[in-house]
Amino acid sequence: MSGDHVEVRRGAYHDSVTLMQVSRQVADVDGVEAAQVAMGTELNLDFMRGVGFDPPADAGPNDLVVAVRAGGDDAVAAALARLEEVLTTTGGGSGDGLGGRDPEPRTIGSAVRRAVEPPSLALVSVPGPHAFTEAWSALQAGLSVLVFSDNVPVEQEVALKDEAARRGLLVMGPDCGTAVVGGIGLGFANQVRPGPVGVVAASGTGAQQVMCMLDTRQVGVSHCLGVGGRDLSATVAGRSTKAALALLDEDPATELVVLVSKPPDPAVAADVTAYAESLSTPVLVALLGPGQDDLTTVARKAVEHLGAEWADPWSWDEQPAPVAGGSLRGLFAGGTLCDEAMLIASETLGEVRSNIPLRPEWALGEDLRSPGHLMVDFGDDALTQGRAHPMIDQRTRIDRLAAEGADPSCSVLLLDVVLGHAANPDPAAELAPAIAAARGRAAEDGRELAVVVSLCATHDDPQQPRRQADLLHDAGASVWLSNAAAARHAVALVTGSTGATR
Repeated sequence: MSGDHVEVRRGAYHDSVTLMQVSRQVADVDGVEAAQVAMGTELNLDFMRGVGFDPPADAGPNDLVVAVRAGGDDAVAAALARLEEVLTTTGGGSGDGLGGRDPEPRTIGSAVRRAVEPPSLALVSVPGPHAFTEAWSALQAGLSVLVFSDNVPVEQEVALKDEAARRGLLVMGPDCGTAVVGGIGLGFANQVRPGPVGVVAASGTGAQQVMCMLDTRQVGVSHCLGVGGRDLSATVAGRSTKAALALLDEDPATELVVLVSKPPDPAVAADVTAYAESLSTPVLVALLGPGQDDLTTVARKAVEHLGAEWADPWSWDEQPAPVAGGSLRGLFAGGTLCDEAMLIASETLGEVRSNIPLRPEWALGEDLRSPGHLMVDFGDDALTQGRAHPMIDQRTRIDRLAAEGADPSCSVLLLDVVLGHAANPDPAAELAPAIAAARGRAAEDGRELAVVVSLCATHDDPQQPRRQADLLHDAGASVWLSNAAAARHAVALVTGSTGATR
């Protein structure tokens, strides 16, 4: 047994979040060159073929496909053993009623009927083309829905949200990566304390950043309701944002609401803002855009509104500054953190090209390359089809980090590291060597490469945030808990300016 190992497990269903984590952990086994563990959808099979695997033609979307490439029999065996270990630990799987186990319910409706306590919320995490059916089924069963899946057509999103409104329910998503409901994190979520602030977010990492900033001042969260990154677009028109605001307005534990969004459609932003002002609970509106408050400023206003004392978040920033000049390159896993950094950088640097550009004329080509300043959102839907999100699997960013280290025009690298539940369990262990190598390569060429890290984290996150920060800092990066402060520091390094960058 050596080379490629590909097998199909018929009818063995696992959700996509679980399989992202499984793939990454199998790929980390010594001697494994590549690993993909995914349901046999056309998209996943195409991706496997794209990296050289040959999955069986009869594999279907209800089948689990395991593809491992390794240098020898022992490595393949170790990868398969790791696969079984992780699948058992996560508790996923379809169940077959053997060995005394009851078969798992096959539909959301049957799961609801078998529940001891009536549920109120379903989490849908299946490939995008199948998410509408499952979310619709949940609504018919009387459940609000969090749709983690991305790549769901916008017309299906509108249909789901109209059906939810008709039934008095809430649809969070599609592409809702973060929520905290009753203290329980769903999707990517930091470990935050309970408290009086409700969050409505058309932005996953934007919500995480605000909650982390609040947590640094011991201010907690009642609920965080994600609504999906398109909710404030002209097409979706804030359907779930208004519904979520109304729910928090009725919640006696919520004293203040923070509304966070990526740059929204202007007309929808005005409509949602007017709606927020009509509520009895105060709402702080944080709609990212030119001239608007950054996320740290919004968190400060929330803290001060509640009568608590604000202090600037921690940073580890005593690394030497580079010679002014060159280009700023941002490598992000979080789309909203990328948006915020671009807004801050473009105020001083002008054009910042991107795959999620602030202006259409600043768009990057398909190769994601360009001279000058640029920032890439590696978590964008177009870059996550058939692969794990970069908050779980950092290989694409690590590869790009090495390429930027070899580019003589790059003087400052800016990247985010998002901790919390469902994220990579030890991201600094992978990124720190890559940062040191990139800086070393630049030094061999006789130049200084500065690396600035935005660390989105709370004290209680499972990855031990202080250890993560120390590893990154020891590799030569300056580390900032505020994404806005990190972006300003990176700009100051490029321009050679001095003074406060918080």
